[in-house]
Amino acid sequence: MDGKGRVLDNIFIELLWKSVKYENIYLNVYETGFDLYKGLSDYFKFYNKELLHQSLSYATPDKIYNYAA
Repeated sequence: MDGKGRVLDNIFIELLWKSVKYENIYLNVYETGFDLYKGLSDYFKFYNKELLHQSLSYATPDKIYNYAA
């Protein structure tokens, strides 16, 4: 996930997985692996395209990524 000597990169990954767990995994009961896959897919679409992030000046990651590209 991060390169050698890039310790601070891990902070962002840990925050992402905390959000995934507390906002999706712990709130839903997934019966099958496919249900889990579908639930996570929907969550990541929401996270990247709809959820406003304070650290991005209340923009979505999708908007920031496409603006920079």
